[in-house]
Amino acid sequence: MTTRQCPYCGKLVSDFRAECPHCHETIPKIRTAAPQRSDVGWRKIRYGLLCMLLATLIHYFAGGYSAMELPFPIQPVVTVYLTPLLFLGGLGLSLYGFYSRRKT
Repeated sequence: MTTRQCPYCGKLVSDFRAECPHCHETIPKIRTAAPQRSDVGWRKIRYGLLCMLLATLIHYFAGGYSAMELPFPIQPVVTVYLTPLLFLGGLGLSLYGFYSRRKT
């Protein structure tokens, strides 16, 4: 059985009761706010840009473009297929975020 605390006297009261049995005060219902629709587009844009940045960093270091020598070999499938796929996925997510932001 789930309980909550009475905001007036501090005693534990079961969830299905509308009145505290100790102080006889009416317990207000707790309302949860719906998430804001305007923030959804910005999150997708930021996440898409982060994916694109991550893809460029991985491609830069795994492709051997830096002067740094990596301690382990990177398979060519990473630079040929996976980093462009991550970059294009981030680009698509950013464009979808711009579209959904503009739509609302």
